[in-house]
Amino acid sequence: MKIIKLICLMGLMSLFAAFTTPNSFNEGYQVGDKASDFKLKNVDGKFVSLSDYAEAKGFLVIFTCNSCPYANAYEDRIIELDKKYQKIGVPVVAINPNSPEVQPKDSFENMQKRAKAKDYTFPYLLDENQEVFPMYGAQRTPHCFLLEKTDGGYEVKYIGAIDDNYQDAEAVEVKYVENAIDAMLSGNEIEIKNTKAIGCSIKV
Repeated sequence: MKIIKLICLMGLMSLFAAFTTPNSFNEGYQVGDKASDFKLKNVDGKFVSLSDYAEAKGFLVIFTCNSCPYANAYEDRIIELDKKYQKIGVPVVAINPNSPEVQPKDSFENMQKRAKAKDYTFPYLLDENQEVFPMYGAQRTPHCFLLEKTDGGYEVKYIGAIDDNYQDAEAVEVKYVENAIDAMLSGNEIEIKNTKAIGCSIKV
């Protein structure tokens, strides 16, 4: 009887570990890490890498999509971020991490339609093999990663949300991404380097 109880206890412990041990989707870059480049297909059919931007000072890599209401709520703000910072060397690079087999609204064709309808000023890339988002550690849409281009590579400077109010752009009190970019460009310390990304889970 004791042996049976022990076996049952070990089974429960294994099951608990399976649910509590972080998987690869919860890992990824931390602030201060060097991010790897990638090569993903843009909605215009061309492939895009960070190395394509020879004059860039950094990048705002945002994992986002068509289907998530949180991503939709932030869409105009993402467009404005690119318009503001692209011209001074920090363009937006948007990546759709979702599987279109799980969420058809996020198919490549629907990405093309969305980018055209909203007149995106930035690349909208498909993480077709779902290899880039776990490398970065993205968990939500939208999820932002601010990178600074340095001699040693692309250094992660900020990870998290765009600002502190996804529901109402007019009610935002703290613009996390803008503050981080401004500090990075001026050579100052970024006060808030990590925030919790608010959004939809990535569809795998």
